[in-house]
Amino acid sequence: EDGAALFKSKPCAACHTIDSKMVGPALKEVAAKNAGVKDADKTLAGHIKNGTQGNWGPIPMPPNQVTDAEALTLAQWVLSLK
Repeated sequence: EDGAALFKSKPCAACHTIDSKMVGPALKEVAAKNAGVKDADKTLAGHIKNGTQGNWGPIPMPPNQVTDAEALTLAQWVLSLK
């Protein structure tokens, strides 16, 4: 499954859109913030799978029911957005 399909099939869109901030940041903002960052795909995959807090404000991102491979696919797709 590709990143766009995973984005639609998982609960990502409850908090994120590609172009604008909702509960969480716009995915294009995530891509821009991480452009050129070493191992950004692996770091972001960890945030997707395990959750994170404090990177984009006070609202935490909860852990998500995804496999390691799905998390990496989603992260690489997010980072490809311009």
